[in-house]
Amino acid sequence: MLNSIVCPSGLAGEIRGLTGKEAKLFSDRSLAKTGATIDRILQSCWLSTTDAGIYDLAQDAPLDWRKVLVGDRFYALVQIRRQSFGDTYAFSVQCDNASCRERFEWELNLGDLPVQKLSDEAKATFQNGNRFETCMVRKDRKVWFRLLTGADEARAATLRRQGRENLLLEAVALRILEIEGVADKDKRQFLEDVELADLTALLDAFERVDGGIETSIEVECPVCQGIQDVELPFERGFFFPRARKEKKIS
Repeated sequence: MLNSIVCPSGLAGEIRGLTGKEAKLFSDRSLAKTGATIDRILQSCWLSTTDAGIYDLAQDAPLDWRKVLVGDRFYALVQIRRQSFGDTYAFSVQCDNASCRERFEWELNLGDLPVQKLSDEAKATFQNGNRFETCMVRKDRKVWFRLLTGADEARAATLRRQGRENLLLEAVALRILEIEGVADKDKRQFLEDVELADLTALLDAFERVDGGIETSIEVECPVCQGIQDVELPFERGFFFPRARKEKKIS
């Protein structure tokens, strides 16, 4: 069954659910090493583009998912998953209360996740060079950054596999194009010396212009009733949900 979707940037098209052909992609180690698994899933399940939106796409040309914004890519993946297995997603969470640490299952409806659309201003900025501006408050310097695409996502995955120690710093550095008064060769050292408050403020500035699905969710431990925020786990169980076992009645 086909399904028409509209991504946060306005990109629109028709998708289908996963088949056995896509299941084989998850076991392809060569694709995993290059970070191309998600690209192949999107290429296979995205059947047609009805509105290219902000992307420069020649008539009848296939969509290059490496050039598509991360927010659009993840939105499309969630819709493909919903098309394949429905809206329910159950996953395991461990309570972060030191006196509890209970592991429990949390279930949510993927269709209820908030979606932030890309603003008209952000669309125009992306199309005019993908160069956004913000400011470091404590350092009082202008910073120019960009929205991330699939190619950047693959690079970030490579950095994680390499075991980079400072993922927060990597996440910021990956997006920054220029820092006022700082030479390109000195950007990394500059960021290492920046106060953590400025780094987190930069991440907040990035999130304000990003479009996509909100992946931070609030869960409640059924044992201690503690509330915690967790990131939606994007792992094997997302694409291969197992049937829930019925509890035996004694």
